[in-house]
Amino acid sequence: MNVSVSAAGAPRPTVSAVLITRNAAAHLRECLSSVSWMDEIVVLDGGSTDETAVLCREFGARFEQARDWQGFGIQKNRALERARSEWIFSIDADEVCTPELRRALEHALRTAGTAAAYEMPRCSSFCGRVVRHGGWWPDYVTRLFRRGQARFSDSRVHERLQVDGPVARLNVPLRHYSYDTLEQALEKMDRYSTLGARQAFEAGRRSTPLAAVLHGFWAFVRTYLVRLGFLDGWTGLVLARYNAHTTYYRYLKLWYLGRNAQPSQRDTAS
Repeated sequence: MNVSVSAAGAPRPTVSAVLITRNAAAHLRECLSSVSWMDEIVVLDGGSTDETAVLCREFGARFEQARDWQGFGIQKNRALERARSEWIFSIDADEVCTPELRRALEHALRTAGTAAAYEMPRCSSFCGRVVRHGGWWPDYVTRLFRRGQARFSDSRVHERLQVDGPVARLNVPLRHYSYDTLEQALEKMDRYSTLGARQAFEAGRRSTPLAAVLHGFWAFVRTYLVRLGFLDGWTGLVLARYNAHTTYYRYLKLWYLGRNAQPSQRDTAS
């Protein structure tokens, strides 16, 4: 078993930080700096045109590119295949491993026992405001796992880590800069609703305009009332409307995909 040395001076198994990128320079320096204590950083890029490549090389990351984008899940699995350490820490380019989380991770690595993976809460911000309700907190995500005992689903979007073995829990949060500006949030809403609609269509699901309205309405109620989003004040209201619009457009785009896939009456008649 390969071992390294933790900040406390005790030996621990080696660990690789693994992430995928595409024009991710906004928070990438802070992200890479926060995992620079790990034994290697593996970055699989989807064709960035900003400073992403320069920043990755500045931190000594193994930087490779795979431009044939097939979805978040497949791209993340490609990145996992390039890691060499016994343990993997999967992190997004807009996330930060705080010093407190580093200590928790190193303790977990030294005392893992039979655990195949660890999940941790994620503290997300929206346009500079930390969100504590509406389903955004504690938002547990599984990020630390033994190499070979976990893979991501092949989903285009909202991929999930599938772990073969017990998952333990850490109580120290991962910091997440979800959306910096409203413009960025709106751009992601359009992109993610498109990806979600295509994924649902390929899975055989269909929709109607009425379904889009009803699902959008329920998304608002669930976020703002059921999950107590109103406790986040105006930010909670904005997020509830944002979730409602994202859901509405996902189902509306799914309806358009189904309608456009149907043969026209003329084709049927012929």
